[in-house]
Amino acid sequence: MAGRQLAPLILSDEERAELEALASRRKTAQALALRARIVLACAEGAQNKEVAAKLGTVELTVGKWRRRFVRDRMDGLRDESRSGAPRTIEDRRIEEVIVKTLESQPRNATHWSSRDMAKESGLSVSSVQRIWRAFGLQPHLIETFKLSTDPNFVAKVRDVVGLYVAPPQHAVVLCVDEKAQIQALDRTQPVLPMRPGQVERRTHDYRRHGTTSLFAALNVKTSELITQFHHRHRSTEFRQFLDAVEAAVPRHLDVHLIMDNYGTHKTPLIRNWFAKRPRFHVHFTPTYGSWLNLVERWFAELTNKQLRRGVHRSVPQLKAAIREFIAVHHSNQKPFVWTKSADEILASIARFAQRTLDLQAAPLIARTTRSGH
Repeated sequence: MAGRQLAPLILSDEERAELEALASRRKTAQALALRARIVLACAEGAQNKEVAAKLGTVELTVGKWRRRFVRDRMDGLRDESRSGAPRTIEDRRIEEVIVKTLESQPRNATHWSSRDMAKESGLSVSSVQRIWRAFGLQPHLIETFKLSTDPNFVAKVRDVVGLYVAPPQHAVVLCVDEKAQIQALDRTQPVLPMRPGQVERRTHDYRRHGTTSLFAALNVKTSELITQFHHRHRSTEFRQFLDAVEAAVPRHLDVHLIMDNYGTHKTPLIRNWFAKRPRFHVHFTPTYGSWLNLVERWFAELTNKQLRRGVHRSVPQLKAAIREFIAVHHSNQKPFVWTKSADEILASIARFAQRTLDLQAAPLIARTTRSGH
């Protein structure tokens, strides 16, 4: 007896591309990924039984998602809406929590905690936390910023970003800076290591065992580093580091250096050094624009992964730890990829600056309105 005739399943190019993306993406929900693989297998002409055996599922499941896709296409792979439990918190109360979080603060603190807001609103702590998560509110966090006052800000942004997204031919682009006064710190008592149920513990105070300064030049294309340690970070030491950079870069290549406006980068000694070497081209980041320098991204990794929690009982031990970190970096070099264009950066900063101006103007407008002028 012949089996029931299956409805034909033919994919468009767009549907196949979307299904393949769903099936292969690691972050796709596993249930949705399985449905995508079922449809792809069915589109190859396989029978439900064959698809079920291949994907480790049952024939009924394959039949269900085959029918759903034939009927509703991609929309058929999504779960149908369920009624679920009715909401117990009214929209009005949710709005009150959001407004109070954004526009007020408790009498005894600079920001709301979930417990304080729960007491104020009459909701549970977990309800307040869910509302905050849903609307992306994090009252306990704060970030710092400073807008650049550089009159040549736009030109410098375009210059530096241009080197990242379209580096010149027959040249190497290096991001240069120094991480000054890195301290060799040792805790006053032994560190208690992490164990099940207990985080790592260490004393709040420490012993200082000296400092060192790290000069670094990051190759934008390869992520390779040229580094030097110095006890101080004056223009004399910076010139020695530039000598090392010059020796490391093949002579037939031009050298474009991206660096900040630190005083040691602009002394007569350094200007004369550059004047004698026409293959070197200097590109300064804007004032308060060190975030444009990719070597700062590498310095952040060094701090987070090695320095912040490291225990170093001497400067030589500290240097050895940093050299080991650099060696591991070189063994698995992955360049930092710059993704935003200069226009996108400038537009974002313009929006941020406008918000800042609007916030500054609001109190003045309110005072003027109250005074009747």
